[in-house]
Amino acid sequence: MFAWWGAAVVRARWLVLMAAVVFTTVGALWGTGVFGRLHGGGFDDPDSEAVRAASRISAELGHQNVDLLLLYSSPDRTVDDPAFREPVTAKLAELRARPEIGNVVSWYDTQAPDLISADRHATYAAVRLRESDQDKQSAAYNALKPDLAVPGLTSQVGGNAAFMVSANERTRADIGRAELLSMPVLLILLILIFGGLVAASMPLLTGVLAILGAFMAVRLLNLVTDVSVFAINIITLIGMGMAIDYALFVVSRFREELAAGHGTPEAIRRTMATAGRTVLVSGLTIALALASLLIFPQPFLRSMGLGGIAAVLVAMVAALTVLPALLAVLGHRINALRIPLPWRRRAAGPRSVTDGGWARLARSVMRRPALYLVGVFAVLAVLASPFLRVEFGGMDERVLPTGTESRVVSERIRAEFPNGTVAPIQVLISGDAAGAAAAAPAFAQRVAALPDASGATVIAQRGGSALISVTYPGEPAGGAAENLVRAIRDLPAPTGAEVLVGGRTAQNMDLLSSIGARLPWMALIMAGATFTLLFLAFGSVVLSLKAVLMNLVSIGASFGVVVWVFQEGHLAGLLKFTSLGAIEPSNPILMLAVLFGLATDYEVFLLSRVREEYDSTGENRTAVANGIQHTGRLITAAALLLIVVVAGFATGGVQFIKLIGVGMIVAIAVDATLVRALLVPATMRLLGRWNWWAPGPLARVYRRYGIRESAGTPEIREPVPAS
Repeated sequence: MFAWWGAAVVRARWLVLMAAVVFTTVGALWGTGVFGRLHGGGFDDPDSEAVRAASRISAELGHQNVDLLLLYSSPDRTVDDPAFREPVTAKLAELRARPEIGNVVSWYDTQAPDLISADRHATYAAVRLRESDQDKQSAAYNALKPDLAVPGLTSQVGGNAAFMVSANERTRADIGRAELLSMPVLLILLILIFGGLVAASMPLLTGVLAILGAFMAVRLLNLVTDVSVFAINIITLIGMGMAIDYALFVVSRFREELAAGHGTPEAIRRTMATAGRTVLVSGLTIALALASLLIFPQPFLRSMGLGGIAAVLVAMVAALTVLPALLAVLGHRINALRIPLPWRRRAAGPRSVTDGGWARLARSVMRRPALYLVGVFAVLAVLASPFLRVEFGGMDERVLPTGTESRVVSERIRAEFPNGTVAPIQVLISGDAAGAAAAAPAFAQRVAALPDASGATVIAQRGGSALISVTYPGEPAGGAAENLVRAIRDLPAPTGAEVLVGGRTAQNMDLLSSIGARLPWMALIMAGATFTLLFLAFGSVVLSLKAVLMNLVSIGASFGVVVWVFQEGHLAGLLKFTSLGAIEPSNPILMLAVLFGLATDYEVFLLSRVREEYDSTGENRTAVANGIQHTGRLITAAALLLIVVVAGFATGGVQFIKLIGVGMIVAIAVDATLVRALLVPATMRLLGRWNWWAPGPLARVYRRYGIRESAGTPEIREPVPAS
């Protein structure tokens, strides 16, 4: 099938390239319009108690959240000084007349002691916007921002709306900077890998096509479902990363076939029969791994899944259509504009595949497989061990860089103001009108008496609904706040009334519960899809099961490093972040899906060539050594290039984006070195011919439905059980 496809692409090469030009043009002109149409937020489970509480509060009492905190201060004036008081009250009166503002509460209106600092040199106003939708709040905040400062005073803006705008802007800026810096580095590395400008440009062209195509796909998806703005991040990462991997593999195999003396059409046919098959298996496996994110109700995770699937599939299709068509046109000119590299001149001349450095390494490992197996597992166990101490929790303004205005406001209110809580817990009591009116004050007293509460006040009441605002010491993602949410939920509800607990802390806790309930299903989908596709590709139950286990090994090492660094705060100064003492749960879920797919990608690259060699020789150790010799350099190069793409995440300013970047770099490095270069040959040597075993019924399935084809072997050996 794949050889036929290669021949078909050669015949239709000009038609394919013209279609690619049209596709790229539409992507650049229409697809990039997706940037202004995606949605913010989406981190919550719509069916959770906290989200239901927020919806009910808005419906029954009107929008009650404090969206902006306007902090005004002066080192030499107090809040009582007319030079302080008069401009602030004038500014607040001006803001109350703005259509974006729903309500403004200040110390000058209420004399509430919580709204002035202990030294009386600062005060803040709590602002409620009219809109409750996050995208509309962001637009309202951007419209208000130029008019919030008071001349003569230090004016700073915080609150949830400002925090989300800051996080989104900083994330986009970090990704844009990373892309700007990574592209020239990628080009230089590709030139060093391929030794020529023409060959080096192929992966980048494929990457651009993949990203633009994914933008188009996501814009179409956004017409029928909400897609988070953070989907752009994974499209950039996965689209460029996978396109580079696939193009690297296809171009390298094409040049290998040309060097073997085959003409361009035959080289394309053989390349598609081998590397093309590998790209198809890899792309489908990664897409199915990312599809496991679609079972989560959080729009953020679903959007990441949709964006990643779009990027992978477009990269795969581009590598199977546009890239071979371009290679068919270029032919031997793929080697044009070569760069004279000294080590390539020294390495010139014929060289047997069996005497390469990667083959020697593989044979060395296979001479002492048990020793390598124990040693590598010991290293990986040390790396993974901190994950045993993992604590999951929510995020707050501390994920932003030190000095970010919305973070500074949060820190100052907590440090300088009595009962300084920037995200109070919200308790909704609903019942009949008389019952709610009587029950709310009494229930507020019971809440205020709880160990971790610093105050509880009825702040709104209408008909049969009342809202209690609960303050607490510390951070919204801190232990006191979480204990308080649990304690409030454990209190018996007033007779005839329903109690719902919401607010940022409750949302964080409900998110963790929702993710935990679906995590086993996600793992089952990823493992099942990977096992099935790898079996159809290689015809072995053992190799398919081993691939799943190897993926978990490298991911476990990555998660351990993430806990050691980000939860426990090691290297916080070097990496410039603030440890929250816990890991936000959606981050490792996203990492799990992406890394499981990437690890399978490298496994497919390696095993495809090993299987091809085994089909030719029938000897396990020779197949492993030759397969690693052919792919070791490619896998290492692909890992290095992907690390460059991911590095922008690790150097970003937003903590949870930095966490994903560091975790992925560790996983990619571990997978391409310890796992693929050492652990895989060691286990394949110990398993011997069992590597290719499948029970009789499954062997018949493989014979009938297997995704199998090799360039030079018309008859492929079937899985052989150990004798």
